[in-house]
Amino acid sequence: MDNIDGVLLVDKSPDMTSHDVVAVARRTLNQKEIGHCGTLDPMATGLLILTLGRGTKIQDLLMAEDKEYIGSVKLGEVTTTQDRQGEVTDTNAVKDFSEDEIRSAMDKFTGDFYQTPPMVSAIKKDGVPLYKLARQGKEVKRDPRLVHVYNYELGEVNLPEFSFRVVCSKGFYVRTYAHEIGAELGCGGHLSSLRRTKSGKFNADGAITFDELKHGSRESVAQRALSLADVSRLRGA
Repeated sequence: MDNIDGVLLVDKSPDMTSHDVVAVARRTLNQKEIGHCGTLDPMATGLLILTLGRGTKIQDLLMAEDKEYIGSVKLGEVTTTQDRQGEVTDTNAVKDFSEDEIRSAMDKFTGDFYQTPPMVSAIKKDGVPLYKLARQGKEVKRDPRLVHVYNYELGEVNLPEFSFRVVCSKGFYVRTYAHEIGAELGCGGHLSSLRRTKSGKFNADGAITFDELKHGSRESVAQRALSLADVSRLRGA
Protein backbone atom coordinates (compact mmCIF):
# COMPACT_ATOMS: atom_id res chain seq x y z
CA MET A 1 0.00 0.00 0.00
CA ASP A 2 1.52 3.32 -1.09
CA ASN A 3 2.09 6.11 1.39
CA ILE A 4 -0.05 9.24 1.08
CA ASP A 5 2.12 12.33 0.56
CA GLY A 6 0.87 15.79 1.45
CA VAL A 7 -0.94 17.67 4.19
CA LEU A 8 -4.15 16.94 6.08
CA LEU A 9 -5.94 19.77 7.90
CA VAL A 10 -7.65 18.55 11.07
CA ASP A 11 -10.01 20.47 13.34
CA LYS A 12 -8.83 19.17 16.72
CA SER A 13 -11.42 18.46 19.39
CA PRO A 14 -10.88 19.44 23.04
CA ASP A 15 -9.50 17.11 25.71
CA MET A 16 -6.95 15.36 23.52
CA THR A 17 -3.29 15.92 22.72
CA SER A 18 -1.86 16.65 19.29
CA HIS A 19 -0.11 13.27 19.53
CA ASP A 20 -3.52 11.60 20.03
CA VAL A 21 -4.63 13.05 16.68
CA VAL A 22 -1.46 11.78 14.96
CA ALA A 23 -1.98 8.30 16.44
CA VAL A 24 -5.55 8.14 15.11
CA ALA A 25 -4.41 9.37 11.68
CA ARG A 26 -1.76 6.64 11.58
CA ARG A 27 -4.39 3.99 12.30
CA THR A 28 -6.95 5.32 9.83
CA LEU A 29 -4.44 5.84 7.02
CA ASN A 30 -2.39 2.76 7.89
CA GLN A 31 0.73 4.90 7.61
CA LYS A 32 3.53 5.56 10.09
CA GLU A 33 5.14 8.60 8.48
CA ILE A 34 2.87 11.33 9.85
CA GLY A 35 3.88 14.45 11.78
CA HIS A 36 2.15 17.59 13.01
CA CYS A 37 2.92 21.30 12.82
CA GLY A 38 2.65 23.24 16.07
CA THR A 39 1.36 21.52 19.20
CA LEU A 40 -2.12 22.42 20.43
CA ASP A 41 -2.75 21.97 24.16
CA PRO A 42 -5.42 19.43 25.17
CA MET A 43 -7.95 22.16 26.05
CA ALA A 44 -7.45 23.93 22.69
CA THR A 45 -9.41 23.25 19.53
CA GLY A 46 -8.93 24.16 15.91
CA LEU A 47 -6.44 23.81 13.12
CA LEU A 48 -3.81 21.11 13.44
CA ILE A 49 -1.76 20.53 10.29
CA LEU A 50 -0.71 16.93 9.78
CA THR A 51 2.13 16.21 7.35
CA LEU A 52 1.90 12.90 5.50
CA GLY A 53 4.72 10.90 3.91
CA ARG A 54 7.00 13.21 1.92
CA GLY A 55 5.02 16.11 3.39
CA THR A 56 7.03 15.67 6.60
CA LYS A 57 10.00 17.17 4.71
CA ILE A 58 8.28 20.59 4.72
CA GLN A 59 7.09 20.39 8.33
CA ASP A 60 9.58 23.00 9.62
CA LEU A 61 8.60 25.34 6.79
CA LEU A 62 4.91 25.11 7.65
CA MET A 63 5.55 25.48 11.39
CA ALA A 64 7.42 28.75 10.79
CA GLU A 65 4.32 30.55 9.48
CA ASP A 66 2.14 33.04 11.34
CA LYS A 67 -0.88 31.87 13.31
CA GLU A 68 -4.31 33.25 14.19
CA TYR A 69 -6.16 32.35 17.38
CA ILE A 70 -9.42 33.24 19.03
CA GLY A 71 -9.76 32.75 22.76
CA SER A 72 -10.89 34.13 26.06
CA VAL A 73 -9.24 35.35 29.26
CA LYS A 74 -10.65 35.00 32.75
CA LEU A 75 -9.44 37.81 34.97
CA GLY A 76 -8.90 37.61 38.73
CA GLU A 77 -7.36 34.11 38.83
CA VAL A 78 -3.72 33.15 38.26
CA THR A 79 -3.03 29.45 37.64
CA THR A 80 0.02 27.20 37.64
CA THR A 81 -0.31 26.56 33.90
CA GLN A 82 -1.53 30.03 32.86
CA ASP A 83 -4.77 28.40 31.63
CA ARG A 84 -7.95 26.97 33.15
CA GLN A 85 -6.50 23.48 33.50
CA GLY A 86 -3.99 24.55 36.15
CA GLU A 87 -4.40 25.03 39.87
CA VAL A 88 -5.40 28.51 41.02
CA THR A 89 -2.51 30.10 42.92
CA ASP A 90 -3.82 33.64 43.37
CA THR A 91 -7.22 35.32 43.30
CA ASN A 92 -7.99 39.02 43.13
CA ALA A 93 -11.05 41.21 42.82
CA VAL A 94 -11.79 42.29 39.25
CA LYS A 95 -12.79 45.91 38.94
CA ASP A 96 -15.26 47.11 36.33
CA PHE A 97 -12.74 47.54 33.53
CA SER A 98 -13.84 49.47 30.47
CA GLU A 99 -13.08 48.16 26.98
CA ASP A 100 -10.53 50.97 26.59
CA GLU A 101 -8.70 49.85 29.75
CA ILE A 102 -8.50 46.27 28.46
CA ARG A 103 -7.33 47.45 25.02
CA SER A 104 -4.69 49.63 26.69
CA ALA A 105 -3.30 46.54 28.46
CA MET A 106 -3.39 44.51 25.23
CA ASP A 107 -1.62 47.32 23.36
CA LYS A 108 1.46 46.65 25.54
CA PHE A 109 1.76 43.27 23.81
CA THR A 110 1.80 44.25 20.14
CA GLY A 111 4.67 44.39 17.68
CA ASP A 112 7.96 42.85 18.83
CA PHE A 113 8.36 41.86 22.49
CA TYR A 114 9.84 39.07 24.58
CA GLN A 115 7.93 36.19 26.14
CA THR A 116 9.27 33.75 28.69
CA PRO A 117 7.95 30.31 27.69
CA PRO A 118 5.73 28.72 30.35
CA MET A 119 6.90 25.63 32.21
CA VAL A 120 3.98 23.78 30.63
CA SER A 121 5.45 23.80 27.12
CA ALA A 122 7.07 21.37 24.71
CA ILE A 123 10.45 23.13 24.79
CA LYS A 124 13.16 20.72 25.93
CA LYS A 125 15.71 21.17 28.71
CA ASP A 126 18.55 18.63 28.47
CA GLY A 127 16.33 16.55 26.18
CA VAL A 128 13.31 16.54 28.52
CA PRO A 129 10.15 18.53 27.62
CA LEU A 130 9.44 21.25 30.16
CA TYR A 131 5.88 20.01 30.73
CA LYS A 132 7.30 16.71 32.04
CA LEU A 133 9.51 18.60 34.49
CA ALA A 134 6.52 20.71 35.51
CA ARG A 135 4.56 17.55 36.34
CA GLN A 136 7.39 16.62 38.71
CA GLY A 137 7.01 19.99 40.44
CA LYS A 138 10.28 21.30 38.97
CA GLU A 139 10.88 24.74 37.53
CA VAL A 140 13.92 25.61 35.42
CA LYS A 141 15.23 28.83 33.93
CA ARG A 142 13.75 29.61 30.50
CA ASP A 143 15.26 32.10 28.09
CA PRO A 144 12.88 34.82 26.86
CA ARG A 145 11.97 34.57 23.17
CA LEU A 146 11.31 37.38 20.73
CA VAL A 147 7.75 37.12 19.40
CA HIS A 148 5.51 39.37 17.33
CA VAL A 149 1.82 40.26 17.46
CA TYR A 150 0.67 41.66 14.11
CA ASN A 151 -2.78 42.66 15.28
CA TYR A 152 -5.49 41.82 17.74
CA GLU A 153 -9.19 42.46 18.28
CA LEU A 154 -10.97 42.70 21.59
CA GLY A 155 -14.20 40.72 21.41
CA GLU A 156 -17.07 40.47 23.87
CA VAL A 157 -16.41 41.76 27.38
CA ASN A 158 -18.44 39.99 30.05
CA LEU A 159 -16.32 40.44 33.16
CA PRO A 160 -14.52 38.66 34.63
CA GLU A 161 -14.05 37.25 31.10
CA PHE A 162 -13.35 38.77 27.71
CA SER A 163 -12.73 37.27 24.29
CA PHE A 164 -10.09 38.21 21.73
CA ARG A 165 -8.54 37.41 18.35
CA VAL A 166 -4.77 37.60 17.85
CA VAL A 167 -2.48 37.17 14.83
CA CYS A 168 1.02 36.26 15.92
CA SER A 169 4.39 34.85 14.94
CA LYS A 170 5.56 31.27 15.45
CA GLY A 171 6.70 30.44 18.96
CA PHE A 172 3.99 32.63 20.53
CA TYR A 173 2.38 31.35 23.72
CA VAL A 174 -1.24 32.48 23.95
CA ARG A 175 -1.50 31.27 27.56
CA THR A 176 1.42 33.57 28.49
CA TYR A 177 -0.24 36.40 26.55
CA ALA A 178 -3.39 35.95 28.67
CA HIS A 179 -1.35 35.71 31.89
CA GLU A 180 0.57 38.90 31.11
CA ILE A 181 -2.50 40.90 30.11
CA GLY A 182 -4.02 39.93 33.48
CA ALA A 183 -0.84 41.05 35.23
CA GLU A 184 -0.86 44.35 33.31
CA LEU A 185 -4.44 44.97 34.49
CA GLY A 186 -3.29 44.35 38.07
CA CYS A 187 -5.67 41.50 38.90
CA GLY A 188 -4.05 38.53 37.17
CA GLY A 189 -5.72 36.25 34.69
CA HIS A 190 -5.51 33.02 32.74
CA LEU A 191 -6.47 31.61 29.35
CA SER A 192 -9.97 30.12 29.61
CA SER A 193 -10.49 28.98 26.00
CA LEU A 194 -8.44 28.76 22.82
CA ARG A 195 -9.03 27.92 19.17
CA ARG A 196 -6.46 28.09 16.36
CA THR A 197 -8.25 29.40 13.27
CA LYS A 198 -5.37 29.88 10.81
CA SER A 199 -1.75 28.88 10.21
CA GLY A 200 -0.07 30.52 7.24
CA LYS A 201 -2.43 30.12 4.28
CA PHE A 202 -4.34 27.26 5.92
CA ASN A 203 -7.70 27.78 7.60
CA ALA A 204 -9.70 25.67 10.09
CA ASP A 205 -12.81 26.20 7.94
CA GLY A 206 -13.36 23.01 5.98
CA ALA A 207 -10.76 21.00 7.90
CA ILE A 208 -11.65 17.38 8.60
CA THR A 209 -13.15 16.86 12.05
CA PHE A 210 -11.61 14.46 14.52
CA ASP A 211 -14.67 12.21 14.30
CA GLU A 212 -14.37 12.09 10.50
CA LEU A 213 -10.70 11.22 10.87
CA LYS A 214 -11.35 8.52 13.47
CA HIS A 215 -14.35 6.85 11.85
CA GLY A 216 -13.66 7.48 8.17
CA SER A 217 -12.16 4.99 5.73
CA ARG A 218 -8.60 5.32 4.46
CA GLU A 219 -9.96 6.36 1.07
CA SER A 220 -12.38 9.00 2.38
CA VAL A 221 -9.74 10.60 4.60
CA ALA A 222 -7.06 10.44 1.87
CA GLN A 223 -9.41 12.35 -0.45
CA ARG A 224 -9.39 15.25 2.04
CA ALA A 225 -5.58 15.54 1.99
CA LEU A 226 -3.84 18.30 0.05
CA SER A 227 -1.13 17.13 -2.34
CA LEU A 228 2.33 18.69 -2.17
CA ALA A 229 1.48 20.52 -5.41
CA ASP A 230 -1.72 21.87 -3.79
CA VAL A 231 0.28 23.05 -0.78
CA SER A 232 2.84 24.79 -2.98
CA ARG A 233 0.12 26.59 -4.98
CA LEU A 234 -1.74 27.61 -1.82
CA ARG A 235 1.41 29.06 -0.25
CA GLY A 236 2.34 30.87 -3.45
CA ALA A 237 5.67 29.04 -3.53
